[in-house]
Amino acid sequence: MYERVLVPTDGSDAAELAVEEALDVAEKFDAEVHTLYVVDTDAVEMSLGTEQVDRIRSGRFGEMDELEARAREATGYVTERGRDRGVAVEEHFRGGRPHAVIADFAEDYDVDLIAMGSHGRTGIRRMLLGSVTERVLRSTHRSVLVVDEREVES
Repeated sequence: MYERVLVPTDGSDAAELAVEEALDVAEKFDAEVHTLYVVDTDAVEMSLGTEQVDRIRSGRFGEMDELEARAREATGYVTERGRDRGVAVEEHFRGGRPHAVIADFAEDYDVDLIAMGSHGRTGIRRMLLGSVTERVLRSTHRSVLVVDEREVES
């Protein structure tokens, strides 16, 4: 049923909760797991040059050590949790609009399930900050498992 599971991560608590759900699925169905860190190039484009943004879009960080460290920490967490549970995880890095990159990645890798965390923001905070998870739901025809950090906390 599930052969490939994608876990996009930004290293947040909500994303880490989704990791556990994704690994549960991977264990049950002997699925391969991919974890993806997306640098929002719209957010960093003003402070970086075109060449740097192009490198980020292709998953290369160049001399941006802090950004690379953040990305590797987030995906490394998924890999470590997978290793603890006997599940191999492949790490990926991309740049662009997060929801579009995630949806495109899922299509390119023929992913069966995308497991994502949600902060569960509502009202003005959601309007201002947006919801990558909601946009992924609207951008893909793949199954999406949404783990709401508010539900887990209660």
